[in-house]
Amino acid sequence: MAQEPTLVAGMELVGEFEGSGYREPPHLVCRPDGQIVRLPALLYQVVRALNGRSREHSGGAPVMARVADELRRETDREFTTEHVAFLIDKKLAPLGITTYSDGSPPPPTPKSDPFLSFRFRVAVLPEHVTWFLSGLFAWLFRPLLVLGALAVFVAGEVWLWSTQDTGAALRTVLSSPAGVLLVVLLAIASCVFHEMGHGAACRYGGARPGAMGCGIYVVWPAFYTDITNSYRLGRAGRIRADLGGVYFNALFVLGLLALYVSTGSPLLLVAILSVHLEMFQQLLPTLRFDGYYIVADLTGIPDLFKYIAPILKRVVLRRPQDERLRALKRWPQIVVAVWVVFLVPALVLQLGMVLANMPRLLQADWRTVNSLVENAGTSGNQVLGMVAACLQILLLTLPVVGLVLVLGRPVRSLVRVVRRRVSRGAPV
Repeated sequence: MAQEPTLVAGMELVGEFEGSGYREPPHLVCRPDGQIVRLPALLYQVVRALNGRSREHSGGAPVMARVADELRRETDREFTTEHVAFLIDKKLAPLGITTYSDGSPPPPTPKSDPFLSFRFRVAVLPEHVTWFLSGLFAWLFRPLLVLGALAVFVAGEVWLWSTQDTGAALRTVLSSPAGVLLVVLLAIASCVFHEMGHGAACRYGGARPGAMGCGIYVVWPAFYTDITNSYRLGRAGRIRADLGGVYFNALFVLGLLALYVSTGSPLLLVAILSVHLEMFQQLLPTLRFDGYYIVADLTGIPDLFKYIAPILKRVVLRRPQDERLRALKRWPQIVVAVWVVFLVPALVLQLGMVLANMPRLLQADWRTVNSLVENAGTSGNQVLGMVAACLQILLLTLPVVGLVLVLGRPVRSLVRVVRRRVSRGAPV
Protein backbone atom coordinates (compact mmCIF):
# COMPACT_ATOMS: atom_id res chain seq x y z
CA MET A 1 0.00 0.00 0.00
CA ALA A 2 1.43 3.35 -1.06
CA GLN A 3 2.19 5.83 1.69
CA GLU A 4 0.96 9.41 1.65
CA PRO A 5 3.05 12.59 1.49
CA THR A 6 4.03 14.36 4.70
CA LEU A 7 6.16 17.27 5.77
CA VAL A 8 9.76 16.39 6.52
CA ALA A 9 10.18 15.83 10.25
CA GLY A 10 11.19 19.03 12.03
CA MET A 11 9.78 21.37 9.35
CA GLU A 12 8.45 24.63 10.81
CA LEU A 13 6.00 27.05 9.21
CA VAL A 14 7.11 30.63 9.87
CA GLY A 15 4.47 32.61 7.98
CA GLU A 16 4.43 35.58 5.63
CA PHE A 17 7.69 37.44 5.02
CA GLU A 18 6.99 40.80 6.68
CA GLY A 19 8.21 43.97 4.99
CA SER A 20 8.68 42.17 1.69
CA GLY A 21 9.77 44.03 -1.43
CA TYR A 22 7.82 41.61 -3.65
CA ARG A 23 4.44 42.40 -5.17
CA GLU A 24 3.22 39.05 -3.84
CA PRO A 25 4.85 38.57 -0.41
CA PRO A 26 6.44 35.12 -0.09
CA HIS A 27 5.90 32.84 2.88
CA LEU A 28 8.68 31.27 4.92
CA VAL A 29 9.31 27.76 6.19
CA CYS A 30 12.29 26.62 8.24
CA ARG A 31 13.87 23.29 7.31
CA PRO A 32 15.29 21.01 10.02
CA ASP A 33 18.82 22.13 9.06
CA GLY A 34 17.89 25.73 9.93
CA GLN A 35 17.66 26.90 6.32
CA ILE A 36 14.88 29.42 5.68
CA VAL A 37 13.04 28.73 2.40
CA ARG A 38 10.76 31.26 0.67
CA LEU A 39 7.62 29.88 -0.95
CA PRO A 40 4.88 31.49 -3.06
CA ALA A 41 1.42 31.55 -1.53
CA LEU A 42 0.13 28.46 -3.37
CA LEU A 43 3.00 26.21 -2.26
CA TYR A 44 2.72 27.53 1.28
CA GLN A 45 -0.97 26.59 1.29
CA VAL A 46 0.01 23.05 0.30
CA VAL A 47 2.54 22.93 3.13
CA ARG A 48 0.00 24.32 5.60
CA ALA A 49 -2.56 21.73 4.55
CA LEU A 50 0.00 18.95 4.95
CA ASN A 51 0.77 20.32 8.37
CA GLY A 52 -2.69 19.14 9.38
CA ARG A 53 -4.29 22.48 10.17
CA SER A 54 -7.45 21.64 8.24
CA ARG A 55 -8.09 18.03 9.33
CA GLU A 56 -11.31 19.00 11.01
CA HIS A 57 -12.71 20.17 7.66
CA SER A 58 -12.06 16.91 5.81
CA GLY A 59 -12.67 14.13 8.31
CA GLY A 60 -10.71 11.02 7.44
CA ALA A 61 -10.19 11.83 3.75
CA PRO A 62 -6.85 10.87 2.16
CA VAL A 63 -4.14 13.49 2.46
CA MET A 64 -4.02 14.33 -1.25
CA ALA A 65 -7.79 14.84 -1.42
CA ARG A 66 -7.71 16.90 1.76
CA VAL A 67 -5.00 19.17 0.35
CA ALA A 68 -6.94 19.58 -2.91
CA ASP A 69 -10.05 20.55 -0.93
CA GLU A 70 -8.04 23.05 1.09
CA LEU A 71 -6.62 24.64 -2.07
CA ARG A 72 -10.09 24.92 -3.61
CA ARG A 73 -11.37 26.73 -0.52
CA GLU A 74 -8.37 29.06 -0.32
CA THR A 75 -8.11 29.98 -4.01
CA ASP A 76 -11.61 29.46 -5.47
CA ARG A 77 -9.94 27.44 -8.23
CA GLU A 78 -10.32 23.81 -9.17
CA PHE A 79 -7.59 21.46 -7.90
CA THR A 80 -7.35 17.70 -8.26
CA THR A 81 -5.11 15.21 -6.52
CA GLU A 82 -2.99 15.13 -9.70
CA HIS A 83 -2.38 18.87 -9.37
CA VAL A 84 -1.36 18.40 -5.74
CA ALA A 85 0.97 15.54 -6.67
CA PHE A 86 2.64 17.75 -9.27
CA LEU A 87 3.21 20.57 -6.76
CA ILE A 88 4.63 18.16 -4.20
CA ASP A 89 6.83 16.12 -6.55
CA LYS A 90 8.13 18.96 -8.72
CA LYS A 91 8.29 21.89 -6.28
CA LEU A 92 8.28 20.95 -2.60
CA ALA A 93 10.06 17.59 -2.36
CA PRO A 94 13.14 18.79 -4.33
CA LEU A 95 13.47 21.60 -1.76
CA GLY A 96 13.53 19.08 1.08
CA ILE A 97 10.24 20.36 2.52
CA THR A 98 8.00 17.33 1.95
CA THR A 99 8.29 13.70 1.00
CA TYR A 100 7.20 12.75 -2.51
CA SER A 101 3.53 12.13 -3.20
CA ASP A 102 4.06 8.37 -2.83
CA GLY A 103 5.65 8.88 0.60
CA SER A 104 9.24 8.26 -0.53
CA PRO A 105 11.87 10.50 1.11
CA PRO A 106 13.10 13.65 -0.62
CA PRO A 107 16.63 13.90 -2.06
CA PRO A 108 19.45 15.36 0.04
CA THR A 109 19.19 19.14 0.03
CA PRO A 110 22.48 20.97 0.58
CA LYS A 111 22.35 24.43 2.10
CA SER A 112 22.27 27.33 -0.32
CA ASP A 113 25.65 28.63 -1.45
CA PRO A 114 25.06 32.27 -2.42
CA PHE A 115 27.55 34.42 -4.31
CA LEU A 116 30.32 35.92 -2.14
CA SER A 117 29.14 34.06 0.94
CA PHE A 118 31.14 33.16 4.06
CA ARG A 119 33.55 30.25 3.45
CA PHE A 120 35.42 27.71 5.57
CA ARG A 121 33.35 28.55 8.63
CA VAL A 122 34.01 26.81 11.93
CA ALA A 123 31.43 27.08 14.73
CA VAL A 124 33.12 28.00 18.03
CA LEU A 125 30.13 28.69 20.29
CA PRO A 126 27.06 26.44 19.87
CA GLU A 127 23.56 27.83 19.67
CA HIS A 128 22.68 27.39 23.35
CA VAL A 129 25.82 29.29 24.44
CA THR A 130 25.09 32.10 21.98
CA TRP A 131 21.53 32.25 23.31
CA PHE A 132 22.79 32.62 26.89
CA LEU A 133 25.42 35.25 26.05
CA SER A 134 22.98 37.22 23.89
CA GLY A 135 20.61 37.37 26.83
CA LEU A 136 23.28 39.08 28.92
CA PHE A 137 23.40 42.01 26.49
CA ALA A 138 19.90 42.17 24.98
CA TRP A 139 18.85 44.88 27.47
CA LEU A 140 21.26 47.28 25.75
CA PHE A 141 18.75 47.61 22.90
CA ARG A 142 16.13 49.38 24.98
CA PRO A 143 15.33 52.55 23.01
CA LEU A 144 16.32 55.09 25.67
CA LEU A 145 19.63 53.32 26.26
CA VAL A 146 20.35 53.27 22.51
CA LEU A 147 19.63 56.99 22.16
CA GLY A 148 21.76 57.85 25.19
CA ALA A 149 24.67 55.69 24.07
CA LEU A 150 24.63 57.16 20.55
CA ALA A 151 24.52 60.71 21.92
CA VAL A 152 27.56 60.03 24.12
CA PHE A 153 29.30 58.34 21.17
CA VAL A 154 28.80 61.37 18.92
CA ALA A 155 30.07 63.71 21.65
CA GLY A 156 33.10 61.49 22.17
CA GLU A 157 33.82 61.46 18.44
CA VAL A 158 33.75 65.26 18.27
CA TRP A 159 36.13 65.53 21.21
CA LEU A 160 38.46 62.81 19.88
CA TRP A 161 38.90 64.15 16.36
CA SER A 162 39.09 67.80 17.36
CA THR A 163 41.58 67.56 20.24
CA GLN A 164 43.72 64.40 19.98
CA ASP A 165 46.85 63.73 17.90
CA THR A 166 46.08 60.33 16.42
CA GLY A 167 49.11 60.40 14.10
CA ALA A 168 51.58 60.67 16.97
CA ALA A 169 49.80 57.86 18.82
CA LEU A 170 49.98 55.64 15.74
CA ARG A 171 53.74 56.21 15.34
CA THR A 172 54.34 55.46 19.01
CA VAL A 173 52.42 52.18 18.97
CA LEU A 174 53.91 50.92 15.69
CA SER A 175 57.39 51.27 17.16
CA SER A 176 56.51 48.88 20.00
CA PRO A 177 55.91 45.15 19.37
CA ALA A 178 53.97 44.90 22.62
CA GLY A 179 51.81 47.84 21.57
CA VAL A 180 51.05 46.26 18.18
CA LEU A 181 50.13 42.98 19.88
CA LEU A 182 47.76 44.64 22.33
CA VAL A 183 46.07 46.69 19.60
CA VAL A 184 45.50 43.53 17.54
CA LEU A 185 44.05 41.75 20.57
CA LEU A 186 41.73 44.68 21.27
CA ALA A 187 40.66 44.69 17.61
CA ILE A 188 39.84 40.98 17.84
CA ALA A 189 37.88 41.61 21.05
CA SER A 190 35.95 44.34 19.23
CA CYS A 191 35.10 41.91 16.41
CA VAL A 192 33.83 39.33 18.91
CA PHE A 193 31.74 41.98 20.68
CA HIS A 194 30.42 43.07 17.27
CA GLU A 195 29.09 39.57 16.64
CA MET A 196 27.59 39.48 20.12
CA GLY A 197 25.67 42.61 19.13
CA HIS A 198 24.02 40.77 16.24
CA GLY A 199 23.00 37.91 18.51
CA ALA A 200 21.72 40.22 21.26
CA ALA A 201 19.66 42.26 18.77
CA CYS A 202 18.20 39.06 17.36
CA ARG A 203 17.21 37.86 20.83
CA TYR A 204 15.83 41.27 21.82
CA GLY A 205 13.51 41.11 18.80
CA GLY A 206 12.26 37.65 19.76
CA ALA A 207 14.25 35.43 17.36
CA ARG A 208 16.80 32.82 18.37
CA PRO A 209 20.41 33.45 17.23
CA GLY A 210 22.43 30.48 16.02
CA ALA A 211 26.05 29.50 16.47
CA MET A 212 28.99 31.91 16.54
CA GLY A 213 32.26 31.10 14.85
CA CYS A 214 35.02 32.18 12.51
CA GLY A 215 36.21 31.57 8.98
CA ILE A 216 37.26 33.33 5.79
CA TYR A 217 35.15 35.95 4.05
CA VAL A 218 36.46 36.63 0.53
CA VAL A 219 40.13 37.05 1.59
CA TRP A 220 39.84 38.14 5.21
CA PRO A 221 39.64 36.15 8.43
CA ALA A 222 36.33 37.02 10.05
CA PHE A 223 33.86 36.12 12.76
CA TYR A 224 30.18 35.40 12.20
CA THR A 225 26.91 34.92 14.07
CA ASP A 226 24.12 32.93 12.46
CA ILE A 227 21.06 35.21 12.61
CA THR A 228 19.08 33.44 9.90
CA ASN A 229 16.12 33.41 12.29
CA SER A 230 15.92 37.20 12.06
CA TYR A 231 13.76 36.59 8.96
CA ARG A 232 11.01 35.72 11.44
CA LEU A 233 11.03 39.38 12.50
CA GLY A 234 9.51 42.39 10.78
CA ARG A 235 11.59 44.91 8.84
CA ALA A 236 12.47 46.93 11.96
CA GLY A 237 13.61 43.82 13.83
CA ARG A 238 15.79 42.67 10.93
CA ILE A 239 17.43 46.08 10.57
CA ARG A 240 18.03 46.16 14.33
CA ALA A 241 19.81 42.81 14.01
CA ASP A 242 21.86 44.16 11.07
CA LEU A 243 22.92 47.28 12.99
CA GLY A 244 23.46 45.48 16.28
CA GLY A 245 27.10 44.72 15.49
CA VAL A 246 28.06 48.30 14.64
CA TYR A 247 26.11 49.53 17.68
CA PHE A 248 28.18 47.24 19.90
CA ASN A 249 31.33 48.55 18.18
CA ALA A 250 30.24 52.03 19.24
CA LEU A 251 29.80 50.79 22.82
CA PHE A 252 33.27 49.24 22.64
CA VAL A 253 34.68 52.59 21.48
CA LEU A 254 33.03 54.28 24.47
CA GLY A 255 34.73 51.83 26.79
CA LEU A 256 38.12 52.43 25.17
CA LEU A 257 37.52 56.17 25.22
CA ALA A 258 36.79 56.09 28.96
CA LEU A 259 40.04 54.19 29.56
CA TYR A 260 41.95 56.61 27.34
CA VAL A 261 40.64 59.62 29.26
CA SER A 262 41.73 57.93 32.49
CA THR A 263 45.18 56.77 31.35
CA GLY A 264 46.17 58.82 28.28
CA SER A 265 47.68 55.68 26.72
CA PRO A 266 48.29 56.12 22.96
CA LEU A 267 47.70 52.39 22.58
CA LEU A 268 44.01 52.91 23.39
CA LEU A 269 43.78 55.73 20.87
CA VAL A 270 45.12 53.46 18.11
CA ALA A 271 42.73 50.71 19.20
CA ILE A 272 39.87 53.19 18.81
CA LEU A 273 41.08 53.92 15.27
CA SER A 274 41.08 50.20 14.45
CA VAL A 275 37.48 49.86 15.66
CA HIS A 276 36.52 52.85 13.48
CA LEU A 277 38.00 51.06 10.46
CA GLU A 278 35.97 47.96 11.31
CA MET A 279 32.77 50.01 11.57
CA PHE A 280 33.44 51.71 8.23
CA GLN A 281 34.10 48.38 6.53
CA GLN A 282 30.97 46.80 7.98
CA LEU A 283 28.75 49.62 6.73
CA LEU A 284 29.91 49.23 3.11
CA PRO A 285 26.96 47.98 1.01
CA THR A 286 29.11 46.18 -1.56
CA LEU A 287 30.15 42.77 -0.24
CA ARG A 288 28.08 40.82 2.29
CA PHE A 289 28.95 43.11 5.18
CA ASP A 290 26.36 44.63 7.49
CA GLY A 291 25.70 47.47 5.02
CA TYR A 292 24.63 44.94 2.39
CA TYR A 293 22.12 43.34 4.74
CA ILE A 294 20.81 46.75 5.76
CA VAL A 295 20.03 47.54 2.11
CA ALA A 296 18.53 44.06 1.64
CA ASP A 297 16.26 44.39 4.66
CA LEU A 298 15.26 47.98 3.87
CA THR A 299 14.07 46.85 0.44
CA GLY A 300 12.74 43.49 1.63
CA ILE A 301 14.85 41.61 -0.97
CA PRO A 302 16.92 38.92 0.81
CA ASP A 303 19.49 38.18 -1.93
CA LEU A 304 20.42 41.26 -3.94
CA PHE A 305 23.18 39.56 -5.94
CA LYS A 306 20.70 37.41 -7.90
CA TYR A 307 19.36 40.62 -9.49
CA ILE A 308 22.69 41.76 -10.94
CA ALA A 309 22.23 39.99 -14.29
CA PRO A 310 18.55 40.99 -14.82
CA ILE A 311 19.25 44.64 -14.00
CA LEU A 312 22.35 44.83 -16.21
CA LYS A 313 20.37 43.32 -19.09
CA ARG A 314 17.60 45.83 -18.51
CA VAL A 315 19.72 48.96 -17.89
CA VAL A 316 22.76 48.33 -20.11
CA LEU A 317 21.44 46.08 -22.90
CA ARG A 318 17.92 47.59 -22.91
CA ARG A 319 16.30 44.18 -22.99
CA PRO A 320 12.71 43.57 -21.82
CA GLN A 321 12.21 43.42 -18.09
CA ASP A 322 13.04 40.05 -16.55
CA GLU A 323 10.31 38.14 -14.73
CA ARG A 324 12.35 38.41 -11.52
CA LEU A 325 12.23 42.21 -11.76
CA ARG A 326 8.50 42.27 -12.51
CA ALA A 327 7.96 40.40 -9.24
CA LEU A 328 9.41 43.35 -7.28
CA LYS A 329 7.59 46.43 -6.09
CA ARG A 330 8.52 49.69 -7.81
CA TRP A 331 10.67 51.35 -5.14
CA PRO A 332 12.71 48.21 -4.29
CA GLN A 333 13.38 47.86 -8.02
CA ILE A 334 14.83 51.38 -8.11
CA VAL A 335 16.95 50.86 -4.98
CA VAL A 336 18.32 47.53 -6.21
CA ALA A 337 19.06 49.02 -9.65
CA VAL A 338 21.05 51.87 -8.07
CA TRP A 339 22.88 49.34 -5.90
CA VAL A 340 23.81 47.19 -8.92
CA VAL A 341 24.97 50.17 -10.99
CA PHE A 342 27.20 51.18 -8.09
CA LEU A 343 28.34 47.67 -7.15
CA VAL A 344 29.53 46.21 -10.44
CA PRO A 345 32.11 48.93 -11.29
CA ALA A 346 33.27 48.94 -7.65
CA LEU A 347 33.84 45.16 -7.61
CA VAL A 348 35.56 45.16 -11.01
CA LEU A 349 37.81 48.03 -9.93
CA GLN A 350 38.68 46.37 -6.61
CA LEU A 351 39.43 43.00 -8.20
CA GLY A 352 41.48 44.62 -10.96
CA MET A 353 43.53 46.61 -8.45
CA VAL A 354 44.17 43.51 -6.33
CA LEU A 355 45.28 41.39 -9.29
CA ALA A 356 47.36 44.19 -10.84
CA ASN A 357 49.16 44.92 -7.58
CA MET A 358 49.44 41.32 -6.40
CA PRO A 359 53.13 40.83 -7.41
CA ARG A 360 54.12 44.08 -5.70
CA LEU A 361 52.05 43.27 -2.62
CA LEU A 362 53.60 39.81 -2.36
CA GLN A 363 57.09 41.30 -2.59
CA ALA A 364 56.25 43.90 0.06
CA ASP A 365 54.77 41.21 2.33
CA TRP A 366 57.88 39.08 1.88
CA ARG A 367 60.14 41.98 2.84
CA THR A 368 57.96 42.76 5.84
CA VAL A 369 58.00 39.12 6.97
CA ASN A 370 61.80 39.01 6.70
CA SER A 371 62.08 42.26 8.66
CA LEU A 372 59.75 40.98 11.37
CA VAL A 373 61.71 37.74 11.69
CA GLU A 374 65.04 39.57 11.90
CA ASN A 375 63.82 42.10 14.47
CA ALA A 376 61.59 39.82 16.54
CA GLY A 377 64.20 39.27 19.24
CA THR A 378 65.67 42.77 19.36
CA SER A 379 62.90 44.37 21.44
CA GLY A 380 63.11 44.74 25.19
CA ASN A 381 60.90 41.69 25.74
CA GLN A 382 61.86 38.88 23.38
CA VAL A 383 58.76 36.80 24.08
CA LEU A 384 56.41 39.67 23.29
CA GLY A 385 58.49 40.54 20.26
CA MET A 386 58.22 37.00 18.90
CA VAL A 387 54.48 36.78 19.57
CA ALA A 388 53.84 40.18 17.96
CA ALA A 389 55.94 39.22 14.92
CA CYS A 390 54.12 35.90 14.50
CA LEU A 391 50.75 37.60 14.77
CA GLN A 392 51.66 40.23 12.18
CA ILE A 393 52.99 37.53 9.83
CA LEU A 394 49.72 35.63 10.24
CA LEU A 395 47.70 38.74 9.42
CA LEU A 396 49.85 39.32 6.32
CA THR A 397 49.56 35.76 5.00
CA LEU A 398 45.88 35.05 5.70
CA PRO A 399 44.53 37.42 3.00
CA VAL A 400 46.89 35.90 0.44
CA VAL A 401 45.78 32.37 1.33
CA GLY A 402 42.15 33.50 1.29
CA LEU A 403 42.54 35.08 -2.15
CA VAL A 404 44.05 31.86 -3.52
CA LEU A 405 41.17 29.83 -2.09
CA VAL A 406 38.53 32.23 -3.43
CA LEU A 407 40.05 32.41 -6.93
CA GLY A 408 40.62 28.66 -6.92
CA ARG A 409 36.89 27.93 -6.94
CA PRO A 410 35.98 29.68 -10.23
CA VAL A 411 39.20 28.40 -11.81
CA ARG A 412 38.25 24.81 -10.91
CA SER A 413 34.74 25.38 -12.30
CA LEU A 414 36.19 26.74 -15.55
CA VAL A 415 38.54 23.75 -15.85
CA ARG A 416 35.60 21.34 -15.37
CA VAL A 417 33.58 23.13 -18.07
CA VAL A 418 36.51 23.00 -20.51
CA ARG A 419 37.08 19.30 -19.79
CA ARG A 420 33.42 18.47 -20.40
CA ARG A 421 33.43 20.36 -23.69
CA VAL A 422 36.66 18.71 -24.81
CA SER A 423 35.39 15.24 -23.87
CA ARG A 424 32.23 15.87 -25.92
CA GLY A 425 34.21 17.17 -28.87
CA ALA A 426 32.54 20.57 -28.67
CA PRO A 427 34.48 23.76 -29.47
CA VAL A 428 35.70 25.63 -26.40
